[in-house]
Amino acid sequence: MNRAQIFDFFSRLAEDNPAPRTELDYSNDYQLLVAVVLSAQSTDVGVNKATRALFREVETPAQMVALGEEALKQHIKTIGLFNAKAKNVIALSEILVRDHGGAVPPDRDMLTTLPGVGRKTANVVMNTAFGAETFAVDTHIFRIGNRTGLAPGKTPLAVELKLDKHVPQPFRRDAHHWLILHGRYVCKARRPECWRCIVADLCRYKPKTPSPGKPGA
Repeated sequence: MNRAQIFDFFSRLAEDNPAPRTELDYSNDYQLLVAVVLSAQSTDVGVNKATRALFREVETPAQMVALGEEALKQHIKTIGLFNAKAKNVIALSEILVRDHGGAVPPDRDMLTTLPGVGRKTANVVMNTAFGAETFAVDTHIFRIGNRTGLAPGKTPLAVELKLDKHVPQPFRRDAHHWLILHGRYVCKARRPECWRCIVADLCRYKPKTPSPGKPGA
């Protein structure tokens, strides 16, 4: 896509959804961090179910440490990799208490030193909690970046760097939310719903999926 097409692409997504947000439930920066760590290889719906009771009980890193790993496992045992995630959440909570006064640091490099926090997780927290213009490339954004021609790349980092280079203002802060939601509900992995896509004419994906019931469907 050229510059004008990219601007048009995000203009349409913004008009369709002026105030996008994460679908993870949380009440503060710490709960957001925990929810994003838990969401790796899990759905937001599944994480929200697992954290509903947990977040009524735990609002701070100190409270998480006091809860303990075994009790945390009982809260999150319905989501994938819960043993490793529980260990990481307790460990990162201990570090936040010990080194950061119980606060989530507004620094991507510092966040990625925490157990269980990779670049994507750090980008989500920086964007959602602190308003940073970061691009968290998950499987949806990686797929859309390549499928549409918006930001083609062989790795998540390559896609992220192209988005960072080419996404214009005033769309930079919310770009990754629009892309995630578009990938989750419209530009799906196995069967993109091209017939109802508001940016289909800008997309380089040629075998457009026809509407159900139409010839070729």
